[in-house]
Amino acid sequence: MESILEIKDSCVTSEQLLRSYAFARYLKIYKKEYLEELEKKGEKHSEEAKQKMELIANLTLKDIFQVFEREAKGADLEKDRAIVRFLDGCYHHYRNKSFSRLVRMHNEIVTSSLETQSSIKSKISDKAEELSELIILTRRKLLDKVGLGHGVSRSHGLDASPNVTAGEISGHFCNIPSTYSKIAYTNLTVTADIKTGIHYDTSVNKRAYPFYELEHNPLNLNNFIPEDWVAVPLKVGKWLIITYIHKSRGSIEMEPGLLNLFPFYKVDKDFTSKKPDGIFFFGYPGASKEDLGFYNDKENDLLIGMVPDLPEYGYFGYCKKPILTLHNVLAILKGDFPLHCGCNRYVVGFDKETDEPFISDIYIKADDMGKAEFYKNDKDKLKKLKFYGTEIGAFACLDGFSEKAKMQMIGREIGYNASYGTNARQIVPVAEESEVSTGSNLDILLYINNYDLKKPGETMVDTSMPVKDAIVHFHDGRRCAAGSTQTGRGGTEISYWANPFPLLKDNDGTIIHKNLYEKYTDTEEELISTIEKLVKTGDMEVGVAYSMLMAGVYEGNTDEKVIECGFNNREEIEQEGPIRLAESLIVSVKEFAIKKREKLGKNIREVDVTVAMIGDSRTGKSETAEKMEGILNMNVA
Repeated sequence: MESILEIKDSCVTSEQLLRSYAFARYLKIYKKEYLEELEKKGEKHSEEAKQKMELIANLTLKDIFQVFEREAKGADLEKDRAIVRFLDGCYHHYRNKSFSRLVRMHNEIVTSSLETQSSIKSKISDKAEELSELIILTRRKLLDKVGLGHGVSRSHGLDASPNVTAGEISGHFCNIPSTYSKIAYTNLTVTADIKTGIHYDTSVNKRAYPFYELEHNPLNLNNFIPEDWVAVPLKVGKWLIITYIHKSRGSIEMEPGLLNLFPFYKVDKDFTSKKPDGIFFFGYPGASKEDLGFYNDKENDLLIGMVPDLPEYGYFGYCKKPILTLHNVLAILKGDFPLHCGCNRYVVGFDKETDEPFISDIYIKADDMGKAEFYKNDKDKLKKLKFYGTEIGAFACLDGFSEKAKMQMIGREIGYNASYGTNARQIVPVAEESEVSTGSNLDILLYINNYDLKKPGETMVDTSMPVKDAIVHFHDGRRCAAGSTQTGRGGTEISYWANPFPLLKDNDGTIIHKNLYEKYTDTEEELISTIEKLVKTGDMEVGVAYSMLMAGVYEGNTDEKVIECGFNNREEIEQEGPIRLAESLIVSVKEFAIKKREKLGKNIREVDVTVAMIGDSRTGKSETAEKMEGILNMNVA
């Protein structure tokens, strides 16, 4: 496998850095790549290549230290300059092409009460910054020593910190079932500092294969080498899902994206008694296409997810969606109802003088996935629905965002496939863990239609229909695809409740996962019954929202229809459609807030309105939230 650089040395001086095992290892990696590149160029420039190859092939650490120690002149100075130029190339290669992890063990998070994940996190960040400063200082000293410095120091923008700086604990602190005890020998990353503003390229830029339930356990522990894996205990909704990422190029690049997307599971003294609800493996060597999917190990009460080490699965979506699939399966088995949606909690205040409603805050509860739980306390006459989210980040397709929104992402993002043209994506933090993990009463449930055109002035939010008519839209789950899956851009695809994670019913109506489907539909009956009662009492609204996000590319919309609906061309619909929906949604939220306040009492100065919008990728969930933020001129928390 192509190696990554793991740094475990503690260095405070340039000399210690150059004598470290990590530097020696990386120098060896870079020398090999450099010489291979010279050999390719050698046919056209044989003599020049020969001279460089001899110098680099015979380069030793002693030669590098000699640059520091002597005041070279003449031929010796030229040799030292050649060495420093080579090392400068090594520096830029490290910054731009390598993948590095700085690792520190912190078992005291579990063994004592003196340190926590939070306190270790600040120490980890300091370590990353100190290493970056030391590397930049060492480079500058080498350049200055041989007269290649340029007078002005340019440190800003030359971040040399590792891709990931990790605080780890022994994997044995987690209660892994004995059947899988071998994986406990992989340390757990429980806090981290990630280098953001980085964009990685992957072997593919869309998902083309489903993640189905398997009849066999895909985990072959004979192929598991503990030191070849990174393990991260993620909190996905209410569940602990430990994600194992292979330390090979093509797989390891998924780690920073996941760390920007999901929160860590809380690790303290109580963690030792916690059994994982699921384990997920990405980039598993030796696994075949038949091993792609998840397995329910009922004997050990454990879900196992597997993505083999094959180039056709080298995409961040094969990390995110399988993990969310495990979450959804756990929700179904527990009797909750997973929802593929964006969900916001709107805080609506009322003006002291006019009593008019205004939206004072927007809090993101889910960017892509969540679940509804049934609850009823002693004061409630009716059973209600509480919504919980999963992610603190958004895996955002940039195609539908404004330039202002894209600018606001800069510096916080982990990007993938920016050079692909379409479906370039970034993971950016958008929500607080406390908001995602706290249940909120679900007030408005909408299905997003992303392809039908609406004329100016028409409402983009329709909650006037009977519940049974609204549910037809959720069952159909139709959307116009953006081309990020196997469906071509502009075509439509369907999935039950717009949630193919896992796919429960195929396009032709074939039931895919019979046991899960039966459990899901049993819960759905209770869900629909609950919604009908809440709508009848005015405690909830349900309907359809029209984002028009993909209406410009939808093959069913004619040019005449586009003009009739107030657009100059197809391209502008992608930006304008979500703006129109956002404006209608603001009205709907305020109207519901007024009704909710009347039930609670006029003396209340503000109420919460939680809105979930159901839809698959590129239906307008994130885009509409961004447009609302722009209209209301507030930052989404």
